[in-house]
Amino acid sequence: MKKSIVAIVLLGSLFYNSVIAQSKRPNASVGRAEYIEVERGVKLHVTDLGEGQPIVLIHGWPLSDEMYEYQYQYLSRKGFRVIGITLRGFGKSDKPYGRYDFDVFSDDIKVVLEKLKISNAVLGGFSMGGAVVLHYVTKYDAAHVSKLALFGAAAPSWKQREGSPYGISDADVDGLIVQTMTAREDLIAGLGSAFVGKEGNISKNVEKWLENINLEASPYAVTESISALKDLDLRPELSKIKIPTAIFHGTQDKLCPFAFSEELNKGIKNSTIIQFENSGHVLFLEEMDKFNTELEKFAKQ
Repeated sequence: MKKSIVAIVLLGSLFYNSVIAQSKRPNASVGRAEYIEVERGVKLHVTDLGEGQPIVLIHGWPLSDEMYEYQYQYLSRKGFRVIGITLRGFGKSDKPYGRYDFDVFSDDIKVVLEKLKISNAVLGGFSMGGAVVLHYVTKYDAAHVSKLALFGAAAPSWKQREGSPYGISDADVDGLIVQTMTAREDLIAGLGSAFVGKEGNISKNVEKWLENINLEASPYAVTESISALKDLDLRPELSKIKIPTAIFHGTQDKLCPFAFSEELNKGIKNSTIIQFENSGHVLFLEEMDKFNTELEKFAKQ
């Protein structure tokens, strides 16, 4: 009995001392929210690391903000506050039934930037996310943003149109949309080889990692967002962009041809192309060091 009482007293003392110790030190967390509500009942997942000038990153289709793992690691240690926003329907963000178009995505980004009180940000977007950030900047006149970065952007017109012959054909995009509704897992598994400029540019483990991120997306959102991208033509909007713009693009990109970067460069007055000679679509992994240092350099200019 005495041993039991002693044990209870010792446990109580340890617990008390632990509480006192924790109360004496400042919180380890800086209190930033991992989820931000953008409309009633809809929260977006946000990665928010580091201190300093903000760099805000928007993912591609059908990825999530997790794709920027190695940019977070680098930039957060280089004097930047790096923020990744996962669009609704993807990754760890909420996946409500409803609209998944570029107005909705842009509106959501604006709410996040307002709630985080972000200003003077570099706003970057990859692939479909490149189209999202272009739409955001033109819709909201670059609110909260001082520079724009486009990474293998699916823009200004992802689909072939009169005067823009470089993208995907109507037949191919319609077939892709059907695949999202009938063979999504096979479609995603096949993206690995299409992502890279040549086999071996990224490891099989990294391919699997990207595939797993892709599979987290809502099937409904996957179909609806790619259908919205099919209908999006940003060419008339490019002349509205006045902020400095860096266009990162792989010369071997099979999914968004390098010609896209040249169209963007012609349409955006204050823009520069940064070529990635050894990359396909996932230039942020294929030439990670160059990607990170060029983004750092652009942010500091």
